[in-house]
Amino acid sequence: MFSLPLRDNALLEPLEIWHAEEFAAHLDRARDHIRPWVGTAFVTEDLDGARATLGRYAERQAADGARLYGIRLDGTLVGGVMFTDFSTASGSCEIGCWLEPSAEGHGLVTRACRALLDWAFVSRGLYRAEWHCRADNDRSSAVAERLGMTLEGVRRESWPYEGVRHDKQIWAVLASEWRAGERPALAATLDA
Repeated sequence: MFSLPLRDNALLEPLEIWHAEEFAAHLDRARDHIRPWVGTAFVTEDLDGARATLGRYAERQAADGARLYGIRLDGTLVGGVMFTDFSTASGSCEIGCWLEPSAEGHGLVTRACRALLDWAFVSRGLYRAEWHCRADNDRSSAVAERLGMTLEGVRRESWPYEGVRHDKQIWAVLASEWRAGERPALAATLDA
C-alpha cells in the first residue's frame, strides 16, 4: 500500500474494506457537514453502510473504474478524494472530495486532487477530468478553480436534496491544460 505525503502531518492513502470501522467513525464526525454536498449513497449511517460503500469502490476499482482515497491528518481519517467515475475508454474521469470540518482550510483536498489528476493525465493518459458540485457550494467551486478547471456550465435543478432541487456546476480541465499549468509535481503512483 502506498502513502503519499500531502504535507508534514497529512497523508493520502487508499481506503479499502478493512478500513470500514474507521470510515464509519469518520462519517459519524462528518455526516451532517457533508450530507448536503455529496451523493446520498456515500453518506452511510452505520458500519454495514460504511462497509458497503467501501465494497462498491473496491469492485469498481478492480474493474479499472472509480477509486477512493482517504486523507489522514495526524494519523486520523478526516476526509478523502475519489474518482467517482474513471473511464479509459472515454478518456475521462470525474473527481470529488469530502472533508470533516476540523480539517478544512489546510489545502489538503487541493493537494490530494492534484495527485489524482497527475495520475489520471500523466500515468493513465486520460484526456479530460470533471468536477461536479452544487452551485451554492463555494468551497468546492474554489477547489475546482485552484485546480485550474473551467466552469463549463450549470445543470439547472439537477441536484436533489431534502425535497429541494439545486443547480449543479460542471467544471473541467483537459490534459493539455493540466500539463501546461504551473504546479509543483507530486510523484505518486496510485496503483500500489
